[in-house]
Parts: sequence; structure tokens; C-alpha cells
Amino acid sequence: MTAPTVEAAIHDLMDLAWNVVYDLLVERGLLGDGLDVYEYTGIHSWVEGLTRYTIVHSRTVAVLFLDTRPVDAIVFHHDLLGADDPKSFFSEPGRA
Repeated sequence: MTAPTVEAAIHDLMDLAWNVVYDLLVERGLLGDGLDVYEYTGIHSWVEGLTRYTIVHSRTVAVLFLDTRPVDAIVFHHDLLGADDPKSFFSEPGRA
């Protein structure tokens, strides 16, 4: 179980863009048997320049948000959490 404030932050972010998150998961073949926001228990967030990067993850999937917009989803792996540049695991729009 996660702390109530962490749960609230995850739910608020996911609820803002639920349809886009769903579409990303479907496009990448990551939807599985269904999608339940309560499965997402981890969040990692930081600011670079004018952009807030946030990664929300479950045990199996990680979603990258730029500010409040979900931009990519990948299979979650623990290397992501200790990485110097966790966003490098994802594809960002406009990045070569």
C-alpha cells in the first residue's frame, strides 16, 4: 500500500488523461487483461527547465508524463528507478 498523498497524486494525474493513457497502452500492447488505476503504486517526478517529467508505474507498466500529458508507455523494469536519466527509457515526441 502506498501513502495516501502518493495515491492521490497518481490518481489525479491518471484521471486527467485516462483516455490518452488507455490509448498508449493499447498502441504498445501493454493493456493486458484490463486497466485499473489502483494497480499504479509508484511515482517519480522531477523538473528539467520548464518541464515536469513524471513516471507513474505499476508492477508491469510505466507511463511517462510531460507536465500532465502522457507521452509514452513501456514495460516497467527496476533499472528505470535508479537511472540517471529515467526519461531516456521512453520515446518523447520531438526527440530524435
